[in-house]
Amino acid sequence: MAEYPLLPNAPITEALIDIHIKVGADFDVARLLTLHDAISAQYPEKKIRHKLEIKSEFKRGQAPISASTETVDGYIFTSADRKQLFQAGIDRFTFNRLKPYDKWETFRDEAFRLWQLYKDLISPEIIRVALRFINKIDIPFFSQTALDFDDYLTAGPIVPKGLPQGISSFLTRMVIQEPGIDANAIITQAFEHIDPKVLPIILDIDVFKQKELIREEEAWQTLEALRNFKNKIFFASITEKTKELFQ
Repeated sequence: MAEYPLLPNAPITEALIDIHIKVGADFDVARLLTLHDAISAQYPEKKIRHKLEIKSEFKRGQAPISASTETVDGYIFTSADRKQLFQAGIDRFTFNRLKPYDKWETFRDEAFRLWQLYKDLISPEIIRVALRFINKIDIPFFSQTALDFDDYLTAGPIVPKGLPQGISSFLTRMVIQEPGIDANAIITQAFEHIDPKVLPIILDIDVFKQKELIREEEAWQTLEALRNFKNKIFFASITEKTKELFQ
């Protein structure tokens, strides 16, 4: 895998490992609550995760009929410092780490530890693995008209020539493929709010692989490959000037 520089002040505001699964229809979601017995020292807070389904029926000449059902589909366990969340659901395992982000090994190893507890209880079939990193890049800001996004982003927003060039907000989203590992990425760049001193740009990178069945060992190997894919996207999306902000 390619080597990428370690940024001492990486702009990561949230990172998550997400594993989607299939499980038997007769699985009792209440069994997931027993996970708290093993992790309550590190994750003392627990709450129910709800799933809301709305069904609508339309018939000609009649008013639409809607019905909704709310069910429990898992639990969320939160660390004492509220920087880490472990979501145990009947259809997915998710581990979130909020800022400050330490390093990949620390993040991955804690997710793997929690996964072992989860998978021993639910015996899942993995169908999708994903890695998502949300970055907040604070660009020094002095005047809107003077800012050139190309100084900081390699694929920043473009205003057609002949139009006022000041941008008060933007949102771009693209989906790309990495054939080498049979993975996809959703890349989102956006900003809506201008701070008096900085212009905060969100660079959201969501990389994932999905297929009918992914073996457990393959899933964790895939996460390593997805991390490399994520880094490739991140460093290809920013300029050297931006990189200097994180040194």
